[in-house]
Amino acid sequence: MRVIDESGKQLGVVDLQTAYQMAQERNLDLVQVTEKVDPPVCKLTDYGKYVYWEEKKVKKQRGGGEIKGIRLSFGISQHDIETRAQQAEKFLKKGDIIRVEMVLRGREKALQNFAKEKIRKFLDILNARTPIKVERDLKKEARGFTMIISKG
Repeated sequence: MRVIDESGKQLGVVDLQTAYQMAQERNLDLVQVTEKVDPPVCKLTDYGKYVYWEEKKVKKQRGGGEIKGIRLSFGISQHDIETRAQQAEKFLKKGDIIRVEMVLRGREKALQNFAKEKIRKFLDILNARTPIKVERDLKKEARGFTMIISKG
């Protein structure tokens, strides 16, 4: 098997026993990187770190990002809407998807048009900063409104 040390330097082709001894001397693990080539490639590394970096690579390849939540309150001020739009813009630039929600309590549920207007203001401000695409339209739920948007 071809062996690579922790710094990325090739140590050459050695048998399994020798590679295992090298790993033990350095207090590292012997990790098979690929088996598709002949001889297979192994690396002397800490297995925990190796798994961590492999998962990080997969996440980066997947793209998509995660779902981030922006919660607007019923009595939100204009300045706070702008602040939330600024935060949402950062999320969109990272490639995340945003779930905009407005929770309505008690008597606020009777003034749904006012709540929709606040969400519309937020979307207008955000759209002026960066183009957005509506993934799921504004939906009435038990506790208020939700909507999912992404980068347009």
